[in-house]
Amino acid sequence: MANNVVHFAITADDVGRAQAFYERVFGWRFEAWGPPHFFNIRTGTDADPGIMGALEVRDEKYRGAGMRGFICTVSVESADETSAAVVAAGGTIVYPPMDIPTVGRIVQFEDTEGNVVSAMQYLRAIGG
Repeated sequence: MANNVVHFAITADDVGRAQAFYERVFGWRFEAWGPPHFFNIRTGTDADPGIMGALEVRDEKYRGAGMRGFICTVSVESADETSAAVVAAGGTIVYPPMDIPTVGRIVQFEDTEGNVVSAMQYLRAIGG
C-alpha cells in the first residue's frame, strides 16, 4: 500500500480570512461541514478532484509557538504567479521562487494564519 497523502487540514485563528486567502490564491472551494468553523476544502474539479482538505479553527490562538502542522506542497502552473497571488492576498513569502534541478520551481510562503505552505511548479506531471 502506498503512503500517499489523502487529506490535509489547515488550522486558522480567523477561518474566514484563511478561506478568502486560499480562494484567492488557489481557487479552492469551501463547504461548511460538521462542527462550527469547520469546512471541507475541494481543491480540484469533478473530473480531477485532487486532494480533500479541511479548514478549521485553532484550539488556541497562534502566538509564534504551538501547532502549525506540517508543510504540504501544492502543485501549481507557475511558482512566480503563485508568489504574486500570495502577496496580493496578504501572505508572506518565506523562500522566494527558486529552481530545484530535475524537479521544478518552488516557492514557500506563510499564509494569513502563520501556516507555512510550499507551491511547486513541476517540470513534468507527478509520476510521469
